[in-house]
Parts: sequence; C-alpha cells; structure tokens
Amino acid sequence: MTVALHDKGLFSWSEWAQALSSEVKRPGAAADGHDYYEHWLAALESLLASKGLAAKSDVDAMAEAWERAAHATPHGKPILLENDPGP
Repeated sequence: MTVALHDKGLFSWSEWAQALSSEVKRPGAAADGHDYYEHWLAALESLLASKGLAAKSDVDAMAEAWERAAHATPHGKPILLENDPGP
C-alpha cells in the first residue's frame, strides 16, 4: 500500500523515510525489531493524516469495519468489507 500511494505521487520517499524513522526511533521500540510492522503502520497513518489524505478517525473506523467483517466471515472464505455487520 505504501509503494502504491508513493507511486500515485501522494508523498515522496524522503517524506516516507522521515515518517518511518520518527516512528522507529520512538522510546520503547523493541531492540529486536519485532514491532517494525506497527511502526510502519503508524508512520503511514501519520503521513496520510499530516497530508490531509485520511483522518485518523477515518482510518480507525475502517480498521474497525475490517475487524468486524473478519469476525463475520466463515473460516476459509475471503474477508470482504461488505461482510461488515456494522457497529
């Protein structure tokens, strides 16, 4: 997703590197890097919000919808957002 958003010109690689670096350097980061995905996600969400592309509340609402859709999807079936039963 990050590469696709960059390829669409929504941010530069230097902007991305700065956002990711800021997240990875936060106090409490795991020395072994096992939390790298969480830093990557936080950096992307922060960058999207700072550029006015996606508000944190919108990202959070979409994540919750996907979580509900996942719980509503039978095992072995593809998870589709349309399966979200709603809050």
